[in-house]
Amino acid sequence: MYNENTYKVSVTYQIYMNFTHLFAFFEVARAGSVSAGAEKLRVSQPAVTREIKELEDRLGVTLFDRLPRGVALTQAGAALQAYAERIFALSAAAEVELKELAGLSAGHLSIGASATVGVYLVPETVAAFSSLFPKVSVDLIVTNTEQVEQGLQEHKFSLGFIEGLYDNTVFEARKIGEDEIVAVAAVGHPLLRRKVSAHELASGMVILRESGSGTRAAVEQAYQAQGLTMEPLVSVSNTEAIKRMLVSHRSIAYVSSLSVKDEIRRGDLAALQVKDLRVKRALHMVWLKGRSLSPSTQAFFDLALKEVG
Repeated sequence: MYNENTYKVSVTYQIYMNFTHLFAFFEVARAGSVSAGAEKLRVSQPAVTREIKELEDRLGVTLFDRLPRGVALTQAGAALQAYAERIFALSAAAEVELKELAGLSAGHLSIGASATVGVYLVPETVAAFSSLFPKVSVDLIVTNTEQVEQGLQEHKFSLGFIEGLYDNTVFEARKIGEDEIVAVAAVGHPLLRRKVSAHELASGMVILRESGSGTRAAVEQAYQAQGLTMEPLVSVSNTEAIKRMLVSHRSIAYVSSLSVKDEIRRGDLAALQVKDLRVKRALHMVWLKGRSLSPSTQAFFDLALKEVG
């Protein structure tokens, strides 16, 4: 005979997120107001408000603070937005790859590249790829190494090109070349007349790229290996801006040799002789460990190895 005390039944309730609700939240978060989000979604404002309210009720948190003009994300809302960005980036990547595999579209490729390779190496490969595959659209985003790695992890980029070290627990990589970082100045700078030491340039004399860039990381690591701390005169996020500063302010900068080869050849800039320091680094093509390459990504990968590697 059944006795209700004989058995103990454990029931686990799971919250399954409704993606219609999540997408409504995502568009409002990006737009900054319910009305702007509704316009983007092409639905009524009350409908969007209802979707978000149902999502908040389901999750048991408040996602937006309602302001007199627009909305602001709460702490919970900001956390959910970060996940939503990754979810919808993955969704878009899946759609593109599946369409390519089904032969339904020519495909789309998004590439992230740090400043040196993104400006001085990868564009030639993009041009060659576009000539071979004119129906495949390509987005090349040039930023710093840290942002390239983040974009790969968030599935915003299919491939990345970076200088220097990478986390081999997260990324696969192929070496495509080497680069040397050199101290340069405008022709006529007094320090070009003699050899200098790394110690002389360590404190308040040198322009560097911003924190997060591969170039800066390589210089700082080289100085640390000698027991020195690099204290830059100023940090600049753009190599072309640095080169202009060299000419106008008679400064010194550590930059990639690739980025100044034309200026050195023309005689606008020259490399200092730093007698006790050489900064070399590898250039890598990287992609997320465990992620398969779509047909267009694989084609670009193969071409990059041929053109650059």
